[in-house]
Amino acid sequence: MAWNGIPAINQMDIAEQRIFMRLDLNAPISEEGQVTDLTRLEAAVPTINYALARSCRVVLASHLGRPKGQIKKEYSLEPVASHLAEMLDHEIMLTDYPIGDTATQLTRQMRTGDIVLLENLRFDPGEKSNDTAFARQLGSFAEIYINDAFGTAHREHASMAGILNHMQGPFGVGFLVERELTALQRLVDEPARPFIAILGGAKVSDKITLVRQLLRKCQTILIGGAMAYTFLAAQGVEVGESLLEKEQIEVAEQILQLAHHNEVNIQLPTDHVVSDSPDNSETRLSGPGVPQGMMGFDIGPRTCETFTKHIMNAGKIFWNGPMGFFERKAFSEGTRAVAEALTETQAYTIVGGGDSAAAIRQMGFHDKVDHVCTGGGAALTFLEGKPLPGLAALQVASARYSASQL
Repeated sequence: MAWNGIPAINQMDIAEQRIFMRLDLNAPISEEGQVTDLTRLEAAVPTINYALARSCRVVLASHLGRPKGQIKKEYSLEPVASHLAEMLDHEIMLTDYPIGDTATQLTRQMRTGDIVLLENLRFDPGEKSNDTAFARQLGSFAEIYINDAFGTAHREHASMAGILNHMQGPFGVGFLVERELTALQRLVDEPARPFIAILGGAKVSDKITLVRQLLRKCQTILIGGAMAYTFLAAQGVEVGESLLEKEQIEVAEQILQLAHHNEVNIQLPTDHVVSDSPDNSETRLSGPGVPQGMMGFDIGPRTCETFTKHIMNAGKIFWNGPMGFFERKAFSEGTRAVAEALTETQAYTIVGGGDSAAAIRQMGFHDKVDHVCTGGGAALTFLEGKPLPGLAALQVASARYSASQL
């Protein structure tokens, strides 16, 4: 289906054409050079296969990590190319740099069914700065543009925005982006109530805009993770040595007041799994606060029970951020309790990328919720009501192309 005037790839005439396909292949790579999580590669396969089945020549592009505009071997897409070629059962030619002579030669010599993967876009500083010359060279590699990189849709980078000014078109989205937008739009439009947000992670500052937006839409917000201690401190609750954003306490107070004014129930932890160090697996329970000399690393069983009751009675749910330091088994039960409840509720459920997506996948529940976002930052931006620059630019390009066809 089209989204705000942008067609999906299966609504476009792409047969035997040369396609520039922006993907999000930003997968974790081990020190041995192996991709350790194939989630993003697997998500890209359907759109690539759709183009190959229509005898297209496909130019793939992605970033990997943060090489900061420099060529760094540990950020090469070579391991990604190897794994992706195996998954597609198809040869992939990898360039030595995202632009330049080799990339130009390989893309111009492509035959039907060929795949060229450009080396890490962020090896060139022009990607992040949306440099015109860099974008122009990328645009010279193909005529049709497909964006299937939801994870970078909130970035105004050359391969997401500037490139569109230097391509013939048409322009569209792949199956992954279409699926992400459909799921998030349903969360916004779905009339089912109550709408519950579950927020965790480390920092209140990362989610201030999101929380303010959710206060207009949600009936209940469940807050766990380290960010809960800033809210508890705002209520005068002792938080011991727990991670705390002192400079955000006043903001937390304002949010709590606004929630009360909007009749939104903000539910904070009433008990905690505490220890004197994240490396100490000897834990004890504490509540409602955290004693001096101790740190809170997870929500306690009483809070798990309360959160679960809210989840089971919800109409729709958005979860972003773990409830504790889930990477350590001693502090993972709160996150597991929320993940399990999401698989049992009748509500429409979306997990908003990032650590919460990693947690639910690690715990084996990722296929038991309605949708797991591949891009946490993009999902948050969407729910904050802000435009996604990559998609906004695509809308403009698509409208321009449509007008040229009249």
